[in-house]
Amino acid sequence: MLPAPLRLLRPGDWAKNVFVLVPLVFWLAGEGRGAQPEQIAEQLWNVALTVIAFSMAGSGFYAVNDALDFQEDRKHPTKRRRPVASGAVTPQFAITMGVALVIGSIAVAWCVRPAVLAVIGTYIVLQVAYNAKLKRVRLLDVLTVASGFVLRAIAGALALGIAVSTWLVVVVFAFTLFLGFVKRLGDLSAADMARAQGDSTDWKPRAGYNSTEDLNWLLATTGSVTMMAYLVYSLSDHARGIFGVRATGFALLAPLVFVVIHRLYLRANSGRAESPVTVVLSDRSALAASLLFAIGVLVVLFWPPAETALGTLFK
Repeated sequence: MLPAPLRLLRPGDWAKNVFVLVPLVFWLAGEGRGAQPEQIAEQLWNVALTVIAFSMAGSGFYAVNDALDFQEDRKHPTKRRRPVASGAVTPQFAITMGVALVIGSIAVAWCVRPAVLAVIGTYIVLQVAYNAKLKRVRLLDVLTVASGFVLRAIAGALALGIAVSTWLVVVVFAFTLFLGFVKRLGDLSAADMARAQGDSTDWKPRAGYNSTEDLNWLLATTGSVTMMAYLVYSLSDHARGIFGVRATGFALLAPLVFVVIHRLYLRANSGRAESPVTVVLSDRSALAASLLFAIGVLVVLFWPPAETALGTLFK
């Protein structure tokens, strides 16, 4: 097991910053196809620094959030294992480390571009509002979390110096809304199952998500919107204009997106979805579908025979 100070930072959740990399993949497959090695290296460096900045900021606020909520977390069957709630680190240590990381993220973002610094600044303000009030307001809490992921995608585009795609914002926002409700349902289901097994936990959702039926409806809605947004983008003139016939390959990968969404939904209902990242890494079907999707995207965008095959099959 990782040392408590490192667990406090939730390094597994750094995978969430994959959204920063999405514009880079699309740039390499589109505008950047003819770029010189020096330009590509510079773009990779800027994106890497942006990922580091968001990793630091995210970990910083995780630490602060755990310090603020440790009394409440002790009542939850799984959250009580967190470093502050379990007593492995003190709240004062968590807050000090969290603030230092947030300040460090500003310094790293400043080394990229002023626009990226502005996005990190917006993210920090959003997280302060989340910890101060919004995390206790139903729906606004998940909307805030999803907005943080959108800011990651926007920062990735700005780090490259390219325009932000409206489609990117829509798809990322819809998918991360779904992930937010997966987390809420997972927490509620875990508490309900613990009570059913005789655990005397008196944990209650801080934002008032008391009904699994309501959360299932929210998951069904956001999951459907995610699938629709993904398919519409894949078949849109916008995608076709950037990637040509390769955009059709995105649509062919839709079943893998569906598998991931379904597995996340099932795990949330079983109380095993404290973190969507953990679900993907621990669920074989979700992990396999995610890896196949990532490989599929790379093949469609960067393997010339795939473009030839798609051009032959789909005019």
